[in-house]
Amino acid sequence: MLHRERAVLVVIDVQERLLPSIDEAERTVGQIVRLIQGFRIIGAPVLVTEQYRKGLGETAPAIQEALAAPDPNTGEAHRFDPLEKMTFSCMLHDPFLEALEATGRRQVVLCGIEAHVCVHQTALHLLERGFHVEIASDAVSSRSPRNREVALSRLALEGAKPTTVETAVFEMLEACGTDPFKSWVRVIR
Repeated sequence: MLHRERAVLVVIDVQERLLPSIDEAERTVGQIVRLIQGFRIIGAPVLVTEQYRKGLGETAPAIQEALAAPDPNTGEAHRFDPLEKMTFSCMLHDPFLEALEATGRRQVVLCGIEAHVCVHQTALHLLERGFHVEIASDAVSSRSPRNREVALSRLALEGAKPTTVETAVFEMLEACGTDPFKSWVRVIR
């Protein structure tokens, strides 16, 4: 089960030049934005990566906006600061490892693209290092639905837990009637 004080969200490589070839790209981006909003509401950290920015472009504007939006609890502005990498797995990129370790979190929720490449390899490396890994299955995609499907199946067999955007956030909220709960309900309506 996810806990707000132990979880970190990792948004992997949702970049402009890759999105036109991604299956259900608009839906995927929308779900990732919701997940970012949920993590912001509960006060959990969010890390974002970009794969070879020169070739694949910047992170999708909707995701940049969600990441830079003022904190819903404090009103404090966030800085959009992606970690650019050249490795498929985020875990093979030292600045990512440093950022992840700095959070002090051991539960990692993954979302992004592509499910069968960067998300897949990152999840496997996290599992090897003893992290609790959950894949937001409605917030990952690939160019091919089959590649996404096989990646999610294999990751489940390897020990990554499948989840959804709403399930992950509701687990961390734990109760209704709170201000974070009310904020989350406004996001999902």
